[in-house]
Amino acid sequence: MGMEFAPSARSTVGIEWEVALVDAETGDLASIAAEVLDTLRGDDGSPHPHITGELLLNTVELVSGVHTTVAGAVADVVGQLDEVRAITEPRGVDVICSGSHPFGQWYEQEITDKPRYHRLIDRTQWWGRNMMIWGIHVHVGIEDRAKVMPILNGLLTYIPHLQALSASSPFWAGVDTGYASNRSLMFQQLPTAGLPWMLPDWEAWERYVNEMTVTGIIEDATEVRWDIRPSPRWGTIEVRVCDGVSTPQELGAIAALIHCLVEWMSTTLDSGEDVPTMPPWFVRENKWRAARYGLDARVILDDAGAERPVTDDIRRLIDVLSPVAERLGCLPELLQLNLILGHGASYQRQLRVAEAQGGSLPAVVAALSRELRTGLAL
Repeated sequence: MGMEFAPSARSTVGIEWEVALVDAETGDLASIAAEVLDTLRGDDGSPHPHITGELLLNTVELVSGVHTTVAGAVADVVGQLDEVRAITEPRGVDVICSGSHPFGQWYEQEITDKPRYHRLIDRTQWWGRNMMIWGIHVHVGIEDRAKVMPILNGLLTYIPHLQALSASSPFWAGVDTGYASNRSLMFQQLPTAGLPWMLPDWEAWERYVNEMTVTGIIEDATEVRWDIRPSPRWGTIEVRVCDGVSTPQELGAIAALIHCLVEWMSTTLDSGEDVPTMPPWFVRENKWRAARYGLDARVILDDAGAERPVTDDIRRLIDVLSPVAERLGCLPELLQLNLILGHGASYQRQLRVAEAQGGSLPAVVAALSRELRTGLAL
């Protein structure tokens, strides 16, 4: 059964940013998303065109339009964040972003009343109820669907880089997990989440979705919740592996890295070359290492098993991709990866705050709130 791939301009970019609503005094999660979304409705009662709900009522999602530059997409969602704050601040509610909430408990959270989410929880039970997670999704336009699976497979080599840079979930339900990204390992417990299968071409993807649909595992392709997936409706590759990022600067930096990697691989295919891939067992190990150790991880680089610190390889990528970034107009954002390397990823900053504040997790939430407002110092 054929699957239409929407026409999409090459290397256009879009961003989805999930943010959490928290009580401004206590730092507890606040389940007021329905109220926020109702207030954002237009005069005719229509929903906001870009700000939407998610599984839990403590979350809103900011969705950019289609942009030609990362800067444009980031400015779009930051503007939406201001719209949300205009509603939440008078209600004593603040906004933060991280892969997990430092001390929230799953059984206290309210689920959005939609059939899609009720089906998910009914099937997944305890694991589904534990999905107190926030992430970013970056879409990059692909002009030819024949490129989608080769680029997707090539991107798997860079999952640890993206996960280490974005890692922001060291705490879970009040516990220091010892992981930089506990979110990534929680999320992959859902039936169709986690690492994608390395499929050779678009036709194999169509067969996969058809077989999953026929057997009732999914209702449509949107329920394939891979870390990186084709998005036929938009004509994009959607990178979903990252934890929620805590500042607009990090959002721009990581989106620029994704933007450049996709264009770099697309150009490789144009030249008649194959995009290099990694054995799936190394891909899986690299994901675990980045989830566990974050920016302190050593990653496997190729099928020969060569290794190096992920921070060294990120610096190498900045050099390799800078000409691509100049062409795409995102060099300033790509260079902001150095801010993350210099200040530490969000998980490291959260751990430092907790240690300095005698283990106080509300202090971590307050720090996340400040960071989202002020960004990282240059």
